[in-house]
Amino acid sequence: MIWVVIAIFLASYLLGSIPSGLLISKMQGIDIREHGSRNIGATNVWRVLGKKWGLLAFFCDTAKGWLAVTLGVALAMRFPVTEHLIHGKTALHPLPTDYAGITAALGCILGHTFPVWLRFRGGKGVATSLGVIIGMMPLAALLVFAIWGVVFKVSRYVSLASVVAAVALPMVVLGLLFIGPADGWAAVNGWGNFYFAVAAALLVLRRHASNIQRLRDGTESRFGTPKPAAEQKSEP
Repeated sequence: MIWVVIAIFLASYLLGSIPSGLLISKMQGIDIREHGSRNIGATNVWRVLGKKWGLLAFFCDTAKGWLAVTLGVALAMRFPVTEHLIHGKTALHPLPTDYAGITAALGCILGHTFPVWLRFRGGKGVATSLGVIIGMMPLAALLVFAIWGVVFKVSRYVSLASVVAAVALPMVVLGLLFIGPADGWAAVNGWGNFYFAVAAALLVLRRHASNIQRLRDGTESRFGTPKPAAEQKSEP
């Protein structure tokens, strides 16, 4: 079983580490790491290159999260694990799909956040986290994205919307575990998904530590307004 888990994790990490925002900026003749906040995420691509390219970066980062979970589950089903039985017989059982999905999700998010190709300096993982949640828990993803949209619409702070959505994710998953449907596209299957939601939320919060501090200080830039030059230089 350990080799199947390692294979799923490594494949998902490599998929997640594809720097969509950087590749898009290179196609436009610039290095996104030298402009705006210098982050390779979709928000900075939008700020620097415009709406069309920002949406493309968001779509690519989200899609690779969904694809990692989908391929991870397919890989687990394709290479079942041998289990030794009491009477000397063996049987083949696939890795449970929720464990396969969680392994792929963590690998993909870590790949996006800490890509080996970029000296482990990647994006903040919001779009990729949304993608893996779509693959694992579609209804939870829809509810969390709706929360993100409401907060962003009211505040115009991408960082605040991302932080609130991250905090809401474990609570949404917990609620669906208790009151949601038992099967189908809206189901959340198993406590492992809740523990994953907590881990993903903590990682997003950790990556937004500087944004949270600026929100507290009242110096965070709203979306659509240029950042001060000093802030652009200081933000990693």
